Amino acid sequence: MSRNLDILAEEDQNRNEAARIKYFDLVVQSGSGATVTDADGKTYIDLLASASAINFGHCHPKVVQAIKDQAEQLILYTPAYFANTTTAKLLDRLSQLTPGDFTKKVALGNSGSDANEAMIKFARAYTGRPNVVTFTGAMHGSTYAASIASAISLNQVRKIGPLMPGFYKAPFPDSHDRLPGENEHGFSLRKFAEFKQLFESYVPADETALVLIEPIQGDGGIVKAPQEYMDLVYQFTRENGIIFAVDEVNQGLGRSGTMWSIDHFGIVPDLLAIGKSIASGLPLSAVVGKVEIMDALPAPGHLFTTGGNPVAAAAALAGLDVLEEEDLVGRSKRLGNRVQEYFDQAKQHYTCLGDVRIYGLDGGIDIVDKDGQPDAQLASQIIFRLFDLGAVMITLRGFILRFQPPLVITEEQLDQVFAMFDQVFTEADNGTLKPLPKDRAIGW
Repeated sequence: MSRNLDILAEEDQNRNEAARIKYFDLVVQSGSGATVTDADGKTYIDLLASASAINFGHCHPKVVQAIKDQAEQLILYTPAYFANTTTAKLLDRLSQLTPGDFTKKVALGNSGSDANEAMIKFARAYTGRPNVVTFTGAMHGSTYAASIASAISLNQVRKIGPLMPGFYKAPFPDSHDRLPGENEHGFSLRKFAEFKQLFESYVPADETALVLIEPIQGDGGIVKAPQEYMDLVYQFTRENGIIFAVDEVNQGLGRSGTMWSIDHFGIVPDLLAIGKSIASGLPLSAVVGKVEIMDALPAPGHLFTTGGNPVAAAAALAGLDVLEEEDLVGRSKRLGNRVQEYFDQAKQHYTCLGDVRIYGLDGGIDIVDKDGQPDAQLASQIIFRLFDLGAVMITLRGFILRFQPPLVITEEQLDQVFAMFDQVFTEADNGTLKPLPKDRAIGW
């Protein structure tokens, strides 16, 4: 008998349907570095990093020790009322770590969702304006306003209306939307014209508080906006008094080969949201931004009983030490180059591979049919076969493989992954992959 299946069957009796996107019958028992072990004792190379929440590796000894030491001193006295020594250190550390040489302040929370909601609140308070502009393909979270700001799945807003007013979507400059023969310059200008049309037709720029963007979209498919487009949008916000905010929850902390994904563009945002990996999986988020914006709300305008609790703060401080001491940002870039080299060769051999986008240890790999069209069925077969071989990987948008291993993945583990890819892509091209399990809905 499988303990995985037994545990899942029992859990299904109590877990609500909205709480999990279905992929494999996996129950994670333990994790170490870039691997996880299931309840049956099988170990997998983790190519998901717990949805990019474990950049510093599973159960890094330094992080584990920091959690133990802090838990023996103080687990919580709410930062909403009183200070504690550990959380106070983290505030300063985050101010120093984020872009911009201006004076900053930090707001701590529990999740990326509340960090993105905080930026909406601060921007509205500071500007006195109601409107918020986000982008198609965005994933900003699952709390109410964060769900409305997102545009990745209809199930985030289905059945919960009426939705909050003042939220508008601009088309993200997704490279999948490039026209035949269109160069990046023409694509950037066309997409910026679509962005401006929003403001020229029904969203007054002088009533807009915030433009919120993922410079590299995560759940939207690991897609990087063009440099020229980002420059044009940023300049538009400068000319119209609009707060420019970036969501770094998925892509920050070395994921894309730079500390922050916005660093690829040489742009300094007014506000920046951090979550996921900051505390190695413990609930913690942060917004870092210009002091005048961050102080636009008085207490208790944005605070939480457990937001920035000292155990999570200790984990964050230790993780940031690991990030620096092990040069995980540089490692992400270097190993990402290896991944890029692999796929440059693989695309010459496997017809199932379409466009491949690699930024550090951060990749979106399009799976296509023999006519070059997106093939969600084949992508799902591929990840199930990889799971059989010992790797955890999921899909985005149905047809895109999500490549986001912990930044501590070893060269040897990468070689094992490349061998698995070669085997599975060969089987995909030969039509010998196993069919999907019956009655299984896969992914987003």
